[in-house]
Amino acid sequence: MTTSSEQMRTWNGPALLTFGFRPFFLGAGLWAASAMTLWLLMLSGAAELPTRFDPITWHPHEFLFGYLGAVIAGFLLTAVPNWTGRLPVVGWPLGILFLLWVIGRIAIAVAIYLPVWSVALADLAMPVALVGVLTREIVTGKNWRNLIVLGMLIAFTLANATFHWQAATGAFAAGDLGLRAGLGAGIMMIAVIGGRIIPSFTRNWLVKRRETRLPTPPMQRFDRAALLILLVALLFWVVSPESLISGAILIAAGVTHAIRLVRWAGRHTLSEPLVWVLHAGYAFLPLGALALGFSTFWPGLLTQAAAQHVWMAGAIGLMTLAVMTRATLGHTGQTLTAGTGTRTIYLGLIGAVLARLIAGLAPGAAGALYAISGLCWIAAFGGFAILYGPLLVRPRITT
Repeated sequence: MTTSSEQMRTWNGPALLTFGFRPFFLGAGLWAASAMTLWLLMLSGAAELPTRFDPITWHPHEFLFGYLGAVIAGFLLTAVPNWTGRLPVVGWPLGILFLLWVIGRIAIAVAIYLPVWSVALADLAMPVALVGVLTREIVTGKNWRNLIVLGMLIAFTLANATFHWQAATGAFAAGDLGLRAGLGAGIMMIAVIGGRIIPSFTRNWLVKRRETRLPTPPMQRFDRAALLILLVALLFWVVSPESLISGAILIAAGVTHAIRLVRWAGRHTLSEPLVWVLHAGYAFLPLGALALGFSTFWPGLLTQAAAQHVWMAGAIGLMTLAVMTRATLGHTGQTLTAGTGTRTIYLGLIGAVLARLIAGLAPGAAGALYAISGLCWIAAFGGFAILYGPLLVRPRITT
């Protein structure tokens, strides 16, 4: 049987197509920085895209379904071979998947020149194909444990389709069911997958340093209960975001996931940013749940939009940046430690999240804080593309 290494060695094309994380992480980093640049220009009136989405609708769609969609694809195409023991998607099939994602971004940007249905189909082509690939791998490899990941990916894809349908029918898609369902699916992915990798990576790092204070093993009874509470909270929030019942369950989810995070011993990892950033990224999950929960009880103090950005920019933004940096270093044969540049982009993204949250609490200074948040975001993801782009396009270092 051909091994993954043998299959990759037989590929004579660009190194960019030797593993799923390479094109999709690079594309995600470049798009995150570019889309935010376009967003700031649109806000200032200096630029206008020929898209059918209004600027307020285009912005969350391209971050959630555009950027996060690419990160999900890169992560799953890299992780699934490890889960199933089957071969990774490499070469031109991988290139076609990435090209479908790029076509989706272009179609939305110039949607005014295209039929509405063709834009939706172009944007949905990559995630639908990814669902097909993941289904084949899980079923063929009999890896039933990860059917939950497939379910979350399907929910994420259906949410994107709903977003397109709502935008086409004149609804405010940026604040409606499709966006909330997509965000909920993304947060659930972080809770499930983060609950596997964060305690595992933390334990490995602490054991190497002969540390006796180790994280609680993943997926204990408490973890399963916390995930169930979060799932119920997300379902209520997606359907009825302003109800007090949703707020109460979101607060319960925030508390249980804060406790879950404490059990992973992140306080002992502060000397290695590559590890503690995973804990920092996950911390925005319970913080976002608490913020959204409190916003239902005290909407005058904190708006849902501001609270929602704790999840959008904080949990998703920082967690994905943490995963992309770590996976790129590990899979390209680099030392698993964060250099000065990596630490800087982490801090830049945290600054972007905090500035956006403060903007929601201080409307008088919102304009300046939006700009600061956007510039910090651009610096973080532009920095990722500059620092990690060369690693993603070059062959893996072999010793």
